[in-house]
Amino acid sequence: MTDTPRMQVHFGTPDIAMERRDNGEIILASREPLEEYVDQVGIWIRHWAEKTPNANFLGERDPAGAWRHITYAELRAGVDAISQALLDRGLGQDRPVMLLSGNSIDHALLSLGAQQVGIPAVPVSPAYSLMSQDHSKVRHIFDLVKPGIIYAASADVFGPALASLDLAEIELVVSAPPPEGMTATMFTDLRTTSASGDVDAAFAAVGPDTMAKILFTSGSTGMPKGVINTQRMMCANQQMLTQVWPFLDVDPPVLLDWLPWNHTFGGNNDFNMVLCHGGTMYIDAGKPAPGLIEQTIANIRDVSPNIYYNVPAGYNILLPFLENDDDLRDAFFRNLKVVFYAAAALPQDLWQRLEKLSVEATGKLVVMTSAWGSTETAPMAAAAHFPLEKAGNIGVPVPGVTLKLVPSGSKLEIRVKGDNVTPGYVGQDDVTAAAFDDEGFYRIGDAGKLMVEDDANQGITFDGRVSEDFKLLSGTWVAVGNLRVDALAVTSPAIQDAVVTGHDRDEICLLAWPNLVACQALAGLPDGTPPDQIINHQKVRAHISETLAAHNKDAGGSSRRVKRVLLMLQPANIDANEITDKGYINQRSTLENRTDLVAKLYADDVPSEVIIVGAE
Repeated sequence: MTDTPRMQVHFGTPDIAMERRDNGEIILASREPLEEYVDQVGIWIRHWAEKTPNANFLGERDPAGAWRHITYAELRAGVDAISQALLDRGLGQDRPVMLLSGNSIDHALLSLGAQQVGIPAVPVSPAYSLMSQDHSKVRHIFDLVKPGIIYAASADVFGPALASLDLAEIELVVSAPPPEGMTATMFTDLRTTSASGDVDAAFAAVGPDTMAKILFTSGSTGMPKGVINTQRMMCANQQMLTQVWPFLDVDPPVLLDWLPWNHTFGGNNDFNMVLCHGGTMYIDAGKPAPGLIEQTIANIRDVSPNIYYNVPAGYNILLPFLENDDDLRDAFFRNLKVVFYAAAALPQDLWQRLEKLSVEATGKLVVMTSAWGSTETAPMAAAAHFPLEKAGNIGVPVPGVTLKLVPSGSKLEIRVKGDNVTPGYVGQDDVTAAAFDDEGFYRIGDAGKLMVEDDANQGITFDGRVSEDFKLLSGTWVAVGNLRVDALAVTSPAIQDAVVTGHDRDEICLLAWPNLVACQALAGLPDGTPPDQIINHQKVRAHISETLAAHNKDAGGSSRRVKRVLLMLQPANIDANEITDKGYINQRSTLENRTDLVAKLYADDVPSEVIIVGAE
C-alpha cells in the first residue's frame, strides 16, 4: 500500500530543540511556546452554551435503546443547578464528590457541577465495586478522600460496595430509585435545584491551581494512589493538544467512546477534548470484551466518528467485525480522520489490518497516530502529530512540555516537566517527594530512545517500563515491552495478552491469555466448545508454536527467543493488582501471583498443557 494516498489531516509541525549533557542526559522541548489557556474547565461550558446552545454535547442510549442527547445549553443549566445543590451541602476542596458508576450523562453533570465551583470530583473504577470480592480498594479511596457525597447510578447494582462503607454521615445520590429501606437522594433533586449568585461567586473563585479531580492509578504494588489533577493541568493539556492538532478548531470532534472517565485517557483526554472544542461524544456502553463488543458494533452503525480512540486490545476484538461486514466497515471509516491508539504498543499486524480496511472503505490510508503520558501528566506529554508508518513512535514533547532522557542501566528513562504535571498525591507526601527529581522532573517510569539520533523531530520510540526488564542467568537483559509486542504480533490472532518470564533463568517463556474467539476459529470448532478444549486443540497449539519458531529464527540472541508458552483461562485479577484500570497487564504482580504456572513452564518433566515452541 506504499502508493496509496493517505488522508490529509492538519497537524502542527514539530520543532524540537535538543540538548545533550555531559552526563548522558538528553533534554527535549518544543520551540513553539505554549499559548494562553483558560483557568478552568467550566469556562468551556459557558462558552459553548452561548455560542452553540443547541449543539449536542453528549449522547447515550436510554433503557429502550434510543439515543438520548444533552445540548450545551442543557449542560450549562444542569451543571449550574448541581453546583448550587453541592454548595448548599457545604462541599468543597476537603469534601469532594465520589462517583462509583461509569460513564453517563448524569455522571458528567455531577462531575462538572462539582469541578466548576471548586469541589473535586473523584471518579472510581467501577471494577473496584463490581468485580472486586473484598472492596478493599473502594474502602481505601473512601477513607483517603473523605467524600461529602457518594454517587451510584443504581444502589442495587452497587449495593455490596456501598455496604462495605460507613455511610452514616455521607449522602448517597442515585439515579434509579433505591431499594426499600435505603435512604438516598435522587439525582433529579440535584438537577432541579435553582441556581443562585452563589454559583457565579464560587465559579469566579476557582483558579488554575484549584484541585479539580482526584484520579486513582493502580501502582505496581499496593493500593491505588490518588493523583491530584488541577484545573491548570487539564486546561493546559487541552491547549497543548490544540496546538499540535489544529484541525480540532475547524472540525469539532465527534467521538464514539467507551474509555472510562475514572481514567485519564477517557476522562481527561477524550472528554475534555470534546468539551474544549464544542464537539459531541456518544457514550459507548459496549466494551472490547465478549458479550459487550456487540453493543459497540450496534453503536458504530449509528455513529460515524471523525476521531476514534481505543487501546490495542480493543482494536484486536473490533477488527474481525469490521473485516467481515462491509457496511459496518464503511460506517466506521465514513468520517474518520484519525485512528488513535494508546495504553500499550499496537502490534504491527493490527496496524496493517486497520490500514487495509481504510483503503477498502475510502481508497485512502487512514492516519494512525499515538501519544504518551500518564495520569500524572493529564495525560499527554508527547504526541506523534505527524503520520506514522508503524507502531512504537510516541511522538515528540508537545508545546509547554520538557522531557529529560536519563541513562538507567541499558535504557533511557523519560522524565517530564510542564504545566500539565501533577503537584503530587493525596495524603502521600513521601510518595510525592520520591516522584520528582532534583530538577523538578516527574519520574514517569517509562523508557524511550530517539528514533533518529540527530533529529528529535522524528520522535521517540517507546522502550518499555524501566522496572519491567530483567536479566537471564547469562547476564543478558530482556526488553520485556518490546518482546511482548513482537510475540503478540507474530501469534496474532491467537494470543490476546501475555507476560514474559525468565528472570534469573536460562530461557524466556510466556504466560499468555488466549483470544478464545480467534482460537475457536483457528481450530474450526463449533460454538459452545469448552474453553479448555479450544486452547488445547492441536491447530491452536501448532499456530502458536510455528509462529514463535519463525520469530525465534530471526530474533537474534537468547534475550529475544521464546521457548515455551502456557495459555491461561483465569483472567487477570483486579483485586490481586494484575490489571490496571487502563487495561495494562501488571507484569510483576501477575508473575508473583502465578508462581505455580511459572514453575510449570520451567519444569524438567514438561506438563502436557505447556506448548514447546517448534515442537508441536
